[in-house]
Amino acid sequence: MAARHIEHVELSGHIIDSLLLPKVLDAIMTRGAAYEIEEFRIGKRQDDPSYARIAVRADSADVLEQVLAEIHPHGAVPVHTADCKAVAADVAGAFPDGFYCTTNFRTQVRLRGEWVEVEDQEMDCGIAIDPEGGAARCVPMAGTKAGDRIVVGRAGIRVFPVEGTEKKHDLFEFMTSAVSSEKPKAVSVREIAQAMRRTRAAGEKVLAVLGPAVVHTGGGELVAQLVRDGFLNVLFAGNALATHDIEQAFYGTSLGVSLEKGLPTAEGHEHHLRTINTVRRVGGIRKAIETGRLTSGIMYECVTRNVPFVLAGSIRDDGPLPEVVTDALAAQDMMRRLIPGVGFCLMVATTLHSIAVGNLLPAWVKVACVDISPATVTKLMDRGSTQTVGIVSDAEPFLRALVGELEKAGRA
Repeated sequence: MAARHIEHVELSGHIIDSLLLPKVLDAIMTRGAAYEIEEFRIGKRQDDPSYARIAVRADSADVLEQVLAEIHPHGAVPVHTADCKAVAADVAGAFPDGFYCTTNFRTQVRLRGEWVEVEDQEMDCGIAIDPEGGAARCVPMAGTKAGDRIVVGRAGIRVFPVEGTEKKHDLFEFMTSAVSSEKPKAVSVREIAQAMRRTRAAGEKVLAVLGPAVVHTGGGELVAQLVRDGFLNVLFAGNALATHDIEQAFYGTSLGVSLEKGLPTAEGHEHHLRTINTVRRVGGIRKAIETGRLTSGIMYECVTRNVPFVLAGSIRDDGPLPEVVTDALAAQDMMRRLIPGVGFCLMVATTLHSIAVGNLLPAWVKVACVDISPATVTKLMDRGSTQTVGIVSDAEPFLRALVGELEKAGRA
């Protein structure tokens, strides 16, 4: 007996070379449904879009709904479109039942018969429609207010997955999520340097997400140089990065280990806490600079060159420094406000902050993740940050090579 539950969907764009069509067909069959390709047009040239109209058949409404939910992020939308449906939130800090869960891909909603871009694109959020009904934006669950009009269902929503259609001009564009310690790092570093230069030339910002190993391995001055040279325009980190950076400026140590000699120093285990205490006593990092107590380092360069930063705290933080935001939701909101205009993100030696920031970035912001462990990039990919490329390296050697590439290009 033929399946009784049917939905007609369509795909358009570069659906063959981006493997979107095979992914959709595979998802349909994996979920126990069936498909019939009713119309199929293949672009004649590489830049021409293709089109497919597919009938999806399932034995139950639940199976059909599961299939449609899985193929929608790949760009499969119902043929018969209608305006999106929005329901007023009845509880502050929660979405209505049946809310649409966003991806990090470019998304549009249909309002009054017209397709409208969703602003502030971010994964794992809802879509709020403004009171006038002419605009839409991504909103986090915790930021929802009672009465906000939140999109429910999938009707009137279309997603534009990143397509691998443009001719590749450099190695960076060929790099994939697979990471290995055996990849040629020199070539990868050169391409990251070129991406940073292109980002700056386009008037966009380079975001750095850094962990304390940047300082522990001796890379603090290299990052400070990148800030001075205008290659890092926004910084996201935690209490530890800032603390050990300032500890280095005060004592020449990081976690009590001399960065010059590589040996523990007398009473060095107290240096990080004494550093925090000193900064707290004077009233913060900026005050420590204004009073002449802090004269070098990453945080010094950020403050003196008006590079905005967010230090997001954790439950294990000592102190913390006064600038550390201990409310995780407040830290998220501060980061969101600084993300618009970011064209490239460099993540170095921090798993938790990298994954957190990856969740906030739209898919069109390229990400380079550098870590001694390949698992960090793998986790980023598993969370949906498919635009991430990875280098397996300790922090200082990578940063030294990156600074060298940027200086080499500057002399050319």
